[in-house]
Amino acid sequence: MSTSKPLTYKDAGVDIDAGDALVERIKPLARATERPGVLGGIGGFGGLFEIDLERWPRPVLVSGTDGVGTKLKLAIELDRYDTIGIDLVAMCANDVVVQGAEPLFFLDYYASGKLSVDTAEAVIRGIAEGCRQAGAALLGGETAELPGLYADRDFDLAGFCVGIVNRDRIIDGSGIEPGDVVLGLASSGPHSNGYSLIRRVLEVSGAPLEAPFEVGGVDSLGAALLAPTRIYVRSLLRLIAACPVKGIAHITGGGLADNLARVLPAGVDAVLHKSTWARPAVFRWLQSAGSIPEDDLLRTFNCGIGMTVIVAASESGAARALLEDAGETVIRLGEITAGTGQVELRE
Repeated sequence: MSTSKPLTYKDAGVDIDAGDALVERIKPLARATERPGVLGGIGGFGGLFEIDLERWPRPVLVSGTDGVGTKLKLAIELDRYDTIGIDLVAMCANDVVVQGAEPLFFLDYYASGKLSVDTAEAVIRGIAEGCRQAGAALLGGETAELPGLYADRDFDLAGFCVGIVNRDRIIDGSGIEPGDVVLGLASSGPHSNGYSLIRRVLEVSGAPLEAPFEVGGVDSLGAALLAPTRIYVRSLLRLIAACPVKGIAHITGGGLADNLARVLPAGVDAVLHKSTWARPAVFRWLQSAGSIPEDDLLRTFNCGIGMTVIVAASESGAARALLEDAGETVIRLGEITAGTGQVELRE
């Protein structure tokens, strides 16, 4: 039986005109991230990228995909969308660079129940900024309006990054040996991990996001928790070009122990000393407000260390100086010993 009124896609909750308007707004954002190798631009059915075989004669493509998780809920609650796109790029590009790869391009997926062009533009503006920081081109993406699947202002993000490295320059941890040094690079906060626990702490503590939190250049608890994930790509690529790097680990969910163990060969352990770095205030607040056990805190959050780098002891001074010159805060966390591929956190 037909309805008395003709139905359109817009009647069903999907506004094609809004989608088209968003594409026009983001075209200049994508163009600003272009780098050598990009062919064409936003709007095609697929993004095109040409590999420079003179620079990469033995090219190996390295891919990474991730999302932002429930950190999105905080962005929605605070009605602040300008940095969540940086998080999205960071979670993918930081995974790619640890194997020695230079990020080439990035694609995003943005899905919402009802498309707000202004919100989506703010999010994608952040994605473009993240791409700029990582040196990757924003090569394309997808915007989906899915009424009935997402409620109210909810939306979701996913990203996909492709990098490249010459086969003989892949960093895989196989050369790590006893006596090597583990350096840590400071994080900018919880990055994009553990936010289901963070939101639970906010719930049980009753702490408002507007509560004063004048630490690290922010003025509220919400701003501290929404601080964008640090992108380490440019600093690490500078280091890799100048210094023999044996292993790099991106410290995400699972914390230092679980992530650093992923790059250790079977015959060694990493011994880290918690006394070597001061735990940032936001983690101290989370542990206190949520009565989070120490072991759970260390396995859920980065606790102030967003990336680790393993180099020979003879290279550690030069590596540290180079990274600090690139703007990183560097801590000597510990050393590599003979073992079975484990990570030990000592006081």
